[in-house]
Amino acid sequence: MRGIRAETCAAHPLVKSLHVAEIRPERLDEIAKATGATTATTDYHRLLEVRDLDAVYISATPETTHFPMARDCLAAGKHVFLEKPIALELDEADELIALARQRKLKFTIGYSQRFNPKFAYVRKSIRTGAIGRPVSVLVSRNITRSLGKKISGRIKLSPAAMEATHDLDFVLWCLEPARPVRVYSQQNFGVMQATSGAPIPDTQWITVTMDSGLSFVIGAAGRCHRAIRIFPRRGSRSSAPTARCWSTTVTATSC
Repeated sequence: MRGIRAETCAAHPLVKSLHVAEIRPERLDEIAKATGATTATTDYHRLLEVRDLDAVYISATPETTHFPMARDCLAAGKHVFLEKPIALELDEADELIALARQRKLKFTIGYSQRFNPKFAYVRKSIRTGAIGRPVSVLVSRNITRSLGKKISGRIKLSPAAMEATHDLDFVLWCLEPARPVRVYSQQNFGVMQATSGAPIPDTQWITVTMDSGLSFVIGAAGRCHRAIRIFPRRGSRSSAPTARCWSTTVTATSC
């Protein structure tokens, strides 16, 4: 667990005791001292033996460890808050969900944007009908090539899994109870494949059709050389380069 998460948990009024696991001994000692952790270990399996530990927060761990760690925690009867992605394979994700339901445990993926007041306001505006009835949604997310290389150097996952996953969750959250019935995705390969020699896409576009008839498009450009955000002004045009660019457009009809 990274320091900011551990410190947040330690300061939360609903947390009675904090138990941390970190594979680097020096970092573990630093976090334990900063948070006053009741238990500090380099082996997370030890935490599963703590009787009064009700929930586990799995964060800052390699993507390949998400499934086995979450599975072990659920099997031990612990509620789990897991950072994305839920797993690397669909059958692994299904197993975790089934295990949580079988054991009657709370299991959720930590999509941080749900806790962002701006995003919550968008959802409220849609669900209260303040902007009318949504008929389409367009989301575009871009990060720089250097950040894209850092992410793809850690794990070979698509832009949909590593970047657009937050946007997919956000849009589906806003459109509840509608559910997706058809999904189409297109990947585009360029500089990342040429420079790395691996089949890593530069961009990915996802089109989703909902059972309500609404459709939305999400674009994830996780390997761009430069992202440009355009800030229109009355009577003038201006643009500024930015390391990360994210925008959402909701098209609605008035009720």
